Amino acid sequence: MCFLAFLHVAFLPLRQMEGFLRKLSEYIPELKVADYSTVCKRLRKLDFELSSNLGEDLVVAIDSSGMKITNRGEWIRHKWKTRKGWIKAHIAIDVKTRKLLALKITDERTGDGKMLKPLVKQIKGRGGEISRVYGDGGYDSRENFNYLAENNVEPVIKIRSNSSTKSRGSPSRAKRVREPKRVRS
Repeated sequence: MCFLAFLHVAFLPLRQMEGFLRKLSEYIPELKVADYSTVCKRLRKLDFELSSNLGEDLVVAIDSSGMKITNRGEWIRHKWKTRKGWIKAHIAIDVKTRKLLALKITDERTGDGKMLKPLVKQIKGRGGEISRVYGDGGYDSRENFNYLAENNVEPVIKIRSNSSTKSRGSPSRAKRVREPKRVRS
């Protein structure tokens, strides 16, 4: 039920949720499908919030995933080569406990790198002290490295292979760029 609540909050209206469950029940015969009103009543009873006391020494992994929200007008989009229209869920989890620490939903035009700061701020606003942040190459930017350095957080972000070793506004990023180059020499 919590998974369905997450799907509803992030992606699907309740009537589409019912259709999703009916289709899923074709593959899982023992799954009993609740109708729209039952799902609605159960979702209202659920109380799921992100915990407010996160603690210290958090090791956080940040990533995002895109999801298509509708198939409506797909042939028009294909014919006229327009943007498909999808949403991105940006999440931050605690690597040790595997608990969700922060969640932001954006449209397809928002890059991963721009969401690192809001996710870290959301965690810090709930009392979390972050020691390290893991991220893929989408988070490799001077702004992110500078922000993490200002907050005494160790960045473990994949650096692009053609990165310059010059500082150019981010000494912490330049330091991370030089580390692998020293190993290769």
